[in-house]
Amino acid sequence: MRKLVYYIAVSLDGRIAGPGGEFDFFPQGDERQATAYSTWVNALYPETVPTACRAAAGVADAPHRRFDTVVMGLGTYRVSLDNGITSPYAHLRQYVVSSTLGPHTDPAVTVVPGDPLALVRDLKGEAGTGLDIWLCGGGRLAGALLPEIDELLIKTYPVVAGAGIPVFDGPFDPTVFDTAERTAFPNGVTLTRLTR
Repeated sequence: MRKLVYYIAVSLDGRIAGPGGEFDFFPQGDERQATAYSTWVNALYPETVPTACRAAAGVADAPHRRFDTVVMGLGTYRVSLDNGITSPYAHLRQYVVSSTLGPHTDPAVTVVPGDPLALVRDLKGEAGTGLDIWLCGGGRLAGALLPEIDELLIKTYPVVAGAGIPVFDGPFDPTVFDTAERTAFPNGVTLTRLTR
C-alpha cells in the first residue's frame, strides 16, 4: 500500500512558516553550503521541486523517485496562486484540500472540499503506482491527516521562529514515530526520517 509522507521544513520551535505564511527566514548557510545541501536533497526527492524551478535546479527531466501525488492545504497552495501559478507541481497529480477554493482553479489541480482522510485513504488504496503520496503542507491539514501519516521527512533548520504556523495543528493526540535515519549538513540543517 502507498504511504502518506509529510515532507516539510521546520524551525527549531516547530514552525513551518511565519504568522503571515512567510518561509524565507530558514537559513541556507553560505553559497557553497546551500548548493551542496540543495543538490543532495533535490537528487533524493526531485519531484518535490516546483515545476517552475525544476530546470534551474537541474532536475527538469529527473524521474520520480518517491512521489507521484501531492496533497496540500489552501495556505500552502496560496503561495503559488499569489505568484500567478495555478499548477505548482504540474509533474505530479495535485490535490488541494479547501472548502473555500473554487473547483475550477486549474484543470491539473483537484480541489477537495470534503474529508481529507477519505481522500488519502482512497489514494493509498490505488493499485499500480508504486510511489507514495507527499503531504506538502500545511499544519492544519497535517493535524487532520495525522492518523494516516506513515512517515515524516523533517528538515529542521537552525532557527527559532517565535510564532507562526505549527508543523501540526490539531487536537491533542500523542502519536509516536520511530527515528529511522538522520543526516546533518554543514549549513546546520538536519533531515530526519521517522516512521510509524
